[in-house]
This record gives sequence, structure tokens and C-alpha cells, in this order.
Amino acid sequence: MSDGELTESQAWADVLARLGKLGEEIVAEPFPGGEREHRRAIAHLLQQTWCWLGWSVFHADPTRPMFQRQNDLITQWGGPNADNIYRHTRISADRRYRIRGRMNSCEEWLLAIRKGFMGQPVWGTVHEVTATDFGIGPGDEFELILGGEPQEGNWVPLPPGAVSASFREYYLDWQQAEPAFFTVECLDEQPPAPRDDRYVDLAAQLQDGITMVEHSIRNWNAYMIDKRAAGVDNVIDPPMINKGGLASARYVFCHWNLGPDEALVVETTVPDARYWSFQLYEMSTYELVDFLDRQSSLNQKQVAIDADGKVRVVVSARDPGVANWLDTGGRQIGQFNYRYFWGADDPTYSSQVVPVDDVRSVLPADTTTVTPDERSAEMAARLAHFGWRYRT
Repeated sequence: MSDGELTESQAWADVLARLGKLGEEIVAEPFPGGEREHRRAIAHLLQQTWCWLGWSVFHADPTRPMFQRQNDLITQWGGPNADNIYRHTRISADRRYRIRGRMNSCEEWLLAIRKGFMGQPVWGTVHEVTATDFGIGPGDEFELILGGEPQEGNWVPLPPGAVSASFREYYLDWQQAEPAFFTVECLDEQPPAPRDDRYVDLAAQLQDGITMVEHSIRNWNAYMIDKRAAGVDNVIDPPMINKGGLASARYVFCHWNLGPDEALVVETTVPDARYWSFQLYEMSTYELVDFLDRQSSLNQKQVAIDADGKVRVVVSARDPGVANWLDTGGRQIGQFNYRYFWGADDPTYSSQVVPVDDVRSVLPADTTTVTPDERSAEMAARLAHFGWRYRT
């Protein structure tokens, strides 16, 4: 051990101390106050600890790659997409890898080669490609080669600095069907690690992991505060590109601020895009709003498009009885997120706040309605799909 380095036991003690400090921070300003919010904050801290210590310790070796699933029912962070499964594996730009899989009910995936996650000293996407680019569709088996010299077929370059390969699987028609699966292997020979050297870098990995936990907890709370402050409540912001993120992605934000009997009505033209959706997020944690138990997201295959070719979405705590309802779960404040990927032009959109009881008066006469029984059936189907998508 060189000067300035921690032993494994010191690193672990440091992790516990920093977690303790975070536990004190998240129940005080500038984090949200209230008994429910504090419980939620502690649970979120546990989730981030699971996620980032697991990634930093058990997915650290690019010669023994394994996929880690993130942003599922447990490890949400940074505004996850309700239509995605996210899988990440460690790689090295000077090695070659083979990824095999079968699409099953997955309709698209996007592979991003990264030089790090947001919050790390170096981060960003250095290459991206989709299943469609390779002619891969639902039900297909596939094989990809990552790195090495260019070759015919499904080859993906690994630019200098690449440290991870990340898949976003897209599920739009939420079926009760087999999701995609992926395997990954390093093609370069590597002798087995001696048993006593498997965790030789454990102290440093623990430090990396707790740093990512701290960043996730502090950054996303500040991000949501700043995003809201930069706009006007209930008014949709101009579209943005996440610098360092995916080049194909466009995002539109609006922070709702609604009383229990108010609704935000969003009207938009249909995007000229391969993928688009509307989703609701909690302040501070940037997690999806109760997406297991509430209709807090709708994608292009789930929304009802009106006869005039426009889409109108209602955001409220009470069900207005229309198909395109997004349920806030009683939260007064949160973020409405409108995203569209692989598009040609930006859609036009507007928003207004009206009483929930008056929603129908500002919607077209042919607006698709939903009965309580129909809503219950939709939610049962939603839950059943998640049971398939996230099963082990």
C-alpha cells in the first residue's frame, strides 16, 4: 500500500461514514421535507448503495464482463425510461468482446459505448448504434463483435477511453412475453485470477462506489431544483439535448405544480420520431412516479391520438376518465417529461391548467374515455408486463 491509499477496512469504514452523512443530509434542506419524503429518501439511498457499490466492486473487471441491470424496479436513478431495460457491462477499449442474444418481445435496443457514467471525472457517450441499424428486429437472434479491427457484419468500434457498453431495450407494446436476453464474453485470452487477488483493488472500488452514490443523491436533487427554477411551473420548456448523452435523444420538460382538484393538459403534434413517450418523475430522487401501481407513463403505442392528429395528455391526481391520463399519485410538484428519439423535427406543444372537473370541456368531443373497470384492467395488464420484463 502506498502513501495516501486506504486499506480495505479503512475504505469500508469510510463508506459507512459517508453513508451516515448522506442519511443526515437527505432529511434536511435542500431535500424535500415531510415524513413520507424522508422515508422515500432513505429507501432511495439504499437503492443507490445497492446499485453503485455493486457496479464498482462486482462489475469492475473488463476481462470478466457481466451485465448489470439498472433502472429497474429497484435501482432507479437519473430519470429512467419506463419503456426500457438498462444493462451495463464493463469493457476496455483495447480488448475484443462478443455479445450474443435474442430479441424475443424487445422491439428495439440502443447500444451506447461510454467513457463513464454521469458523475464520474470522465463520462459521456462515444459511440451509439441501434438494433435497427443492424437489421435486427423482434424475435431475432443476434451476435455483435465489439472492438478490434473493423470487420464485416455487426461490428461495433470501441473508441479510446471506452469503459462500458450500455444497452437500452425498448418495450412499447407491453406484452406478457419473454423479454430479450444478452450474454457477453471477452475474446482475448486471460489467465484465471489467483483466488487471493480477485479483490486486490477492493479499497479503490469501494471509494469509486460511494462517490457514485454521493453524486447520485446530491446531483439529482440539485438537478431537479435547478430545472424547475429555470422554467415556469406548468409551462413546457423548449426541447433540449443532454450534452454527453445520446445524440439521437430530445427531451422536453415541464414541472407541474397542481392542487388536488387541478389538472395540467398538454397538447402536442405527433412527433416525426421512431420513439416518443410521456413520463412523470418525482422531485429529488428523479425516479418514476409509482410506475408499478399508477399510469405514470404512456408511449406512442399506448396513447390515443385524436381525430385532428394531435395528442392531448392530462396530468392530475384524480382520474378524469380519459385514456391519456398520467397519475401524479397525489404529488403536488413533479416533472412531466416528453422525450422523442430518432426524429426529424421538433413537435409543437402547449399546456394549460384547468379544474379536473372541467377537463372534458377543453378536450375534443371525440376524446377516448375510460371507465373505472377499464382502467383497472389496464393497470392489471401493466403490472403483468412488468412481471415478465423484470423477472430474473
